Amino acid sequence: MCGIAGWVDWTRDLRPDIDIVKQMGQALVSRGPDASGWFAAAHALFAHRRLIVVDPEGGKQPMTRTVNGRSYTIVYNGELYNTEDLRRDLAARGYGFDGYSDTEVLLVSYIAWGEACVERLNGIFAFAIWDQAEEKLVLGRDRLGVKPLFFTRIGDGLAFGSELKALLAHPSVEPVIDETGLAEIFAIGPARTPGLGVFKGIEELKPGHLLIARPEGISVRRYWKLESREHTDSLEKTVETVRHLFIDIVERQLVSDVPLGTFLSGGLDSSAVSAVAARYYQRMGRDPLHTYAIEFVDMEKYFQANAFQKSLDGPWAKMIAEHIGSIHHPIAFDTPDLERHLADPLFARDLPGMADIDTSLYLFCKRVKEDVTVALSGEAADEVFGGYPWFHREDALAADTFPWSLRLYERMAIMSDELKHRIRPESYVKERYHEALDEVPRLPGETGRAARVREIGYLSITRFMPTLLDRKDRMSMASGLEVRVPFCDHRLVEYVFNIPWELKTAGGEVKGILRLAMEDFLPREALYRKKSPYPSTPHPAYLALVRQRALAMLDDPSSPILPFVDSNAIRALAEMSKRPMEHRPWFGQIMGTAQMFHYLWEVNEWMKAYRVRVM
Repeated sequence: MCGIAGWVDWTRDLRPDIDIVKQMGQALVSRGPDASGWFAAAHALFAHRRLIVVDPEGGKQPMTRTVNGRSYTIVYNGELYNTEDLRRDLAARGYGFDGYSDTEVLLVSYIAWGEACVERLNGIFAFAIWDQAEEKLVLGRDRLGVKPLFFTRIGDGLAFGSELKALLAHPSVEPVIDETGLAEIFAIGPARTPGLGVFKGIEELKPGHLLIARPEGISVRRYWKLESREHTDSLEKTVETVRHLFIDIVERQLVSDVPLGTFLSGGLDSSAVSAVAARYYQRMGRDPLHTYAIEFVDMEKYFQANAFQKSLDGPWAKMIAEHIGSIHHPIAFDTPDLERHLADPLFARDLPGMADIDTSLYLFCKRVKEDVTVALSGEAADEVFGGYPWFHREDALAADTFPWSLRLYERMAIMSDELKHRIRPESYVKERYHEALDEVPRLPGETGRAARVREIGYLSITRFMPTLLDRKDRMSMASGLEVRVPFCDHRLVEYVFNIPWELKTAGGEVKGILRLAMEDFLPREALYRKKSPYPSTPHPAYLALVRQRALAMLDDPSSPILPFVDSNAIRALAEMSKRPMEHRPWFGQIMGTAQMFHYLWEVNEWMKAYRVRVM
């Protein structure tokens, strides 16, 4: 993967300002530690940071091609999984290639098919193309939003970047937030409303969208969306289709010129990815697959099963690794490790995130990067196949809000009266929720529970999944590790979205259709193990650490968060947390009381470190 940044303006010669775009690119150095490059035209400046995965020489960026006297330049972050299919189609149309990189194939695809090229792409991507003859900028983002892309308007032009930090490196972009930004942080976060960059004036190019900027103006259009269709396949045909699609997807994503491994927690999703990958390696006569699992010191001592976490992952990961014949690497972290790196994920995300879950993934990715440059992950299977508790729990199905965030009242309890009056959190969340519901593609005649489960599926894919994809992208790219997510292939998402609930839960099992599809790959006891989410440390030392950080924040009169929180309410929660408490997540499955302290502390650190100004 890579980092991209740029600036266009049709009213001035930007070339004397190339150092600004170089600074924007330098802000993304962790995304591309292997190489850098710049492009300068009168009205367009590009910067690129490269992580070399395929074609070290032929994939250098920015890349320019001239065809029939017209010049086209691309900067690109991503990976195309149908590169060879596209290359054959383009060669048949008379186009030649200087190397074998997917960057060149994407650029030539644009030259051949124009903006419609995105409809032919299978992969994860964010790109910018400068069409010199038309003085046109085209920004594109993959269908599910695996790769990030932000932009902001500057005068008569705009700037763009893979991460917020790239835009904030531009002298015309200030770290300012208003009521919307405050509401996103305190009422929606760590999720984020699609299209919003939290900072005032910064926008996100939404998944499945193109931005076209010309001298006469800027337009954004959607080129892909989920659609509801009647599913007529039998159970057997559905299982066969899911299996065929999934095997094709994983095998396509194993292409790499650098070492590759998989994340293996021992859960169904990562086990399925690893099993298909390991079998492919064996069939192709390759060395055994390397698999990686995250663990915490003293997990066995402090772990307590609950409605969200049923069992420890470690023993299951080991069993799966033995079954598929992988070389397995369990990687354990302790609370002091988390403490030393508590703030690092903040600077990877540029926004407050998912507390210890971010920190442990950040450390895990740094360790995995020591061995491999590319890894495959089981991310997104729960959104696609309906694995989360909120697909099954009556309180979540009946809720008139985002089902992963049912306790807004607990969040409001720690808000200051001033903040509540300013952002009206209940109204804000309700408005965002109903905006999302209005987008749901309805199936004619579908009512009751089936219609509601379709809504939950759409919400999970378009509102919850982006939070986890952001997390996976930022924590991995902060270490220069490329993580691929097979369950985000749009072909699989489109097909599974329309499988009726009774087939998705075949055999009365959560994600039953995926379990049936993987029966030839995994032992039965692993196939039918109850879901366990990404692990969060249960160690009481972590709770004590973040509670102390939050209280110290309250005791510091210079803390920028103070006008927005109720200090007495936070102190009361701190006292309550010293007694045994039921696990009550306020976001997702595992962000509970300890993570509330961590999140508040992170908000404060973010406001300080980024010098956030509140309008």
